[in-house]
Amino acid sequence: MQKFGGYIYRNRKWVLVIWVIVILLLGTFALKLPTVLSGNGFEYKGEYNKTRQLLEQEFGHSKSSIILVFAKNKNVRDEDFRQFIAANFEKLKGFDDAKQIISPLERDGMIKDQYAYGLLSFNKDAENLGKEITELKTLLINKTGLKVTMTGEPIIVQDLNTASQEDLAKAEMIGLPIALVVLILAFGGLIAASLPIIIGVVSILCTMGTVYFFSYGANLSIFILNIVPMIGLALSIDFALLFINRYKEELKIKSIKDALEITVSTAGRSIIFSGLCVFIGLSALWFIKIDIFQNVALGGMTVVLISAVCALTFLPALLGVLGTKINKLSILPVVDKQTISFWHKFAKFVMKRPILMSVAALAILFAGLIPVKQMILTIPGTESLPPNYPSRTALEIYKDHFVAKEKREEKKVIVILESKGNILEQNNLKKVNNVIKNFEKDTLVQTVNSPFSATGLKDEKQLYQALTYGNKTKSAPIRNYYIRDNKMLIEVYLKTGEHSAKARRWVSEWSNRDLGLKAGFGGSIKFEQEIFSEIYQKAPDGLLMIVISTLVILIAAFRSILIPLKAILMNVLSLGCTFGILVWIFQQGHFGLTPVDIALILPVFVFTLVFGLSMDYEVFLISRIQEFYLKTGDNSEATISGLTYTSKIITSAAAIMIVVTGAFAFTGVMPVKQLGVGIAIAIFIDATIVRMVLVPALMKLLGDWNWWFFGIKNKKQLMNRKKPA
Repeated sequence: MQKFGGYIYRNRKWVLVIWVIVILLLGTFALKLPTVLSGNGFEYKGEYNKTRQLLEQEFGHSKSSIILVFAKNKNVRDEDFRQFIAANFEKLKGFDDAKQIISPLERDGMIKDQYAYGLLSFNKDAENLGKEITELKTLLINKTGLKVTMTGEPIIVQDLNTASQEDLAKAEMIGLPIALVVLILAFGGLIAASLPIIIGVVSILCTMGTVYFFSYGANLSIFILNIVPMIGLALSIDFALLFINRYKEELKIKSIKDALEITVSTAGRSIIFSGLCVFIGLSALWFIKIDIFQNVALGGMTVVLISAVCALTFLPALLGVLGTKINKLSILPVVDKQTISFWHKFAKFVMKRPILMSVAALAILFAGLIPVKQMILTIPGTESLPPNYPSRTALEIYKDHFVAKEKREEKKVIVILESKGNILEQNNLKKVNNVIKNFEKDTLVQTVNSPFSATGLKDEKQLYQALTYGNKTKSAPIRNYYIRDNKMLIEVYLKTGEHSAKARRWVSEWSNRDLGLKAGFGGSIKFEQEIFSEIYQKAPDGLLMIVISTLVILIAAFRSILIPLKAILMNVLSLGCTFGILVWIFQQGHFGLTPVDIALILPVFVFTLVFGLSMDYEVFLISRIQEFYLKTGDNSEATISGLTYTSKIITSAAAIMIVVTGAFAFTGVMPVKQLGVGIAIAIFIDATIVRMVLVPALMKLLGDWNWWFFGIKNKKQLMNRKKPA
């Protein structure tokens, strides 16, 4: 690493030229990234998808639909309202992109009081209707007291994309200025403070440009637009902050070249280990075969890699060119002695009372764990949008006024029964009837829609006669809707809907039963069940990989068994405390928030992200303690010195990460808001209770056993194994 630092210094100008070229090239594609993002990322290739394809290909269901919700003021006449609806659908006559257009004037029940709705169905997926939505916006007309609003999945997808971009801009406007203030307080000068911001922006720009190319081989979720900057900005600024701090420290007593070489060999080495921990943490998401998890793994691993490369090449090259000018444009005097004195006293205070401080810290963490058992997880849907978005309001109007609660889509399970031979053969109809009767006996089932319920017939022989030889005019709509050769569509409405554990268990159990006929299950409940099952089955494997890999990396980094084990246990405990606080804030509705369930993605994302990110502080702190221990052989003195020299910069780094991720608390997309708050809380707990209190207290209690490593039990052996340079 020291030789690498010397190489970067000698070739600093060429390194900067290469980076400028890379930034210009990737920056061009970064600007195009929003155009290739679509959907919320919850795509899974399971039974739900197969059933949906059958509905589209054989039963003629459309791939997506747009709902037009019409509203009038109370003082507007009903006749004027009808004319307004007719005028809008007259404008849609030339709109050939829709598979079917249904006006509320054509069918009963689509106009109620001051509201009405129309339907436009398409043979395109929701995320591919951008051109059609733009055209519709130009065709639809509004008048004073009369309004038409588009809603439905295609509009929600587009609005989520828009909201995500707005949220990103808002978070940057909040986070970056405050981060700059924290950096100025840490370094005292504008030049030193601006460098981490520059590194952060460069890392994100290059990552987003790189991620653009991934769109050719993968479906990228709109949430990647928030995840990449959230991780990248926080991590790259942290890397740069710790790197620059060590460089300024070395520059006081060494030449520019020597200071840079030592910084790369110490802080640079720590960046590699901490970056590796974050990289492995995110790679665990590959275990979960759902688009959004794969997207975050892809984008997150890329931003970690680019942030580390940027911190190890672009930053030292910049510092090599700046040299001692890093200290120019000072705004605040940096009084290191007072700061060091404070942290020195604090470290000694903690280590004089190791048992008391350990018990107090653990009591706080365990108290935070209490609400975790009440956590309710849901898949983000329409409620992810800010409440003021017209598409969300219009969808709520449509559901409240036109869809009976017991007949809502979120309570419907679609079952396609498939037989050998024609489904209308009496033997097959008997099997179908048995399935339906078993459904109806289930205590969780509200109603079952089928050809039997549509005709009012209970006997399979009577149904066969009615559909085969009866009135063709009356039976045709039933056959067209429910029957295709050897397949029959059945709609089962449950007493509880999506977001319900009971509903998920129901569809899982029935999917695995032998019904006497081949059965495919679909609907939003089946979709949720498959997503939950995939996460519950695969997440433990990923988390186990994180723990084992991190353990191996930290053992290699510190040549210790106890320190890595302590780090992992404390990390798990602090993350559990974080989840409890999130339940208290969001689910229980504190701080004036409307109670809302926790996004399903949050526990997995926060664990994989923070488990790695928090290792930054562990690596930087313990690395410094290890440096002093190798010189002195005194565990207590090394711990105090390590805390003294790193606490200020770790606190600054944590403050920046909290500010950058916490800024997303002021955004509108709920899963992103929860994720930002979750990461900020986890980092705060880790950098204060864990890193500043538990670590030194436990280091004191365990003494030289902290450094036990396969037979190396005492300081003399360790010092002989690894002499300081």
